[in-house]
Amino acid sequence: MAFLDATAVQVALPTIGRDLGASLSDLQWIINGYTLPLAALILLGGSLGDRYGRRRVFLVGVAWFAAASLLCGLAQTPGQLIAARALQGVGGALLTPGSLALIQASFRPDDRAPAIGVWSSLSGVAGLVGPFLGGALIDLASWRLVFLLNVPLAAVVVVVAGRHVPESRDPGPHGRFDVAGAVLGAVALGALTYALITAGARGGTDVVAAAVVAVVTGVLFVARERWTAEPMLPPRLFADRQFTGANLATLAVYGALGGSSLFIVLQLQEVLGYGATAAGAATLPTILLITLLSPRAGALATRIGPRLPMTLGPLVTAAGTLLLVGLDGSSPYWLEVLPGAVLQGLGMALTVAPLTASVLGAAPDALAGVASGVNNAVARAASLLTIAALPVAVGLSGADYADPEALTDGYRAAMVLCAGLFAVGGAVAWATIRNDVLRASSH
Repeated sequence: MAFLDATAVQVALPTIGRDLGASLSDLQWIINGYTLPLAALILLGGSLGDRYGRRRVFLVGVAWFAAASLLCGLAQTPGQLIAARALQGVGGALLTPGSLALIQASFRPDDRAPAIGVWSSLSGVAGLVGPFLGGALIDLASWRLVFLLNVPLAAVVVVVAGRHVPESRDPGPHGRFDVAGAVLGAVALGALTYALITAGARGGTDVVAAAVVAVVTGVLFVARERWTAEPMLPPRLFADRQFTGANLATLAVYGALGGSSLFIVLQLQEVLGYGATAAGAATLPTILLITLLSPRAGALATRIGPRLPMTLGPLVTAAGTLLLVGLDGSSPYWLEVLPGAVLQGLGMALTVAPLTASVLGAAPDALAGVASGVNNAVARAASLLTIAALPVAVGLSGADYADPEALTDGYRAAMVLCAGLFAVGGAVAWATIRNDVLRASSH
């Protein structure tokens, strides 16, 4: 449900913009309104499940997500949709960390790996189906169905999980929740996102004020995490050079992926004239290659070490992104779009599994869950900030996304910047990751 929603909404953006009279900054907030609370609260969501029961918090998250989805489907203005998306993000932060924790707690040790494999496969299938299904719903009926479909799905999940999934929680001692840390982190991310998006829309003193708030709360967040006895984000994790390097690579790679995905969808629909279904289908080769090849890339990284795959992967993705810079409809799909999409898929397939494994391998076993949550939050925050900053950087604002000439100029500049970010991710991996990080974690 969460993966379907995330991939389908991007395809729906141009249609939502036309239907609700949304500006480019509104479209940015429709994505980031969801990503912001998800990135800021996902660690807190995992802690709530450990303490109060993972099934209970998971079911609360599913019900919350469904109710917010209903509000999204009924929204009549961009502001209403953005507010409902923010509520969806809170639900996502409650349900996402609990899903894997429930599998870990509910299955016998010998059955856990196959169960997690099914979880990963369904995530990949959702990524494959989301853009195509979202496009089909938009072309055949309405973008509102992208959100309303979550309501019956959630009802099924609540019934099945409520009857068949056993409750579990962390039996160890629990300290206090780092609520102050979560609030400071959310305010810092939110203020920075607001400053970036508003700078592109109109500028003014409120942009300066938001930037100041972002800096002050960011500094307070770091100080809080360093000095509190039970931090949400343990600073000692970042004392490990490889953990820090892997997360910096995540920041660059997932930031570039979020930005390029947004601009490709807009360019396909607003300039090349693709329908929503065709635009969703155009991205299928990329997602298919990631889904099929990621397990093999993980096995390769285990055999030869993660440094080379984590370096080459982002560079191959950068090459694919550069191939897509000239996207203008002058050639057929298989010449103009497919080669770049294939290279992006191959590069990300090489990158994803070794990157995740390196994050977990560099962290102490006792903090593996926190380390995974931190990396997830970094990936979400990277996409959040790139989607906020990129239109400003390339000079797009207002209704420019509906002007083919203005959008094409901005699209080309954005794709070059994203290719550069992918390359930075590869360079960071080469400079910081050692091949023994996975072997060290296995002993």
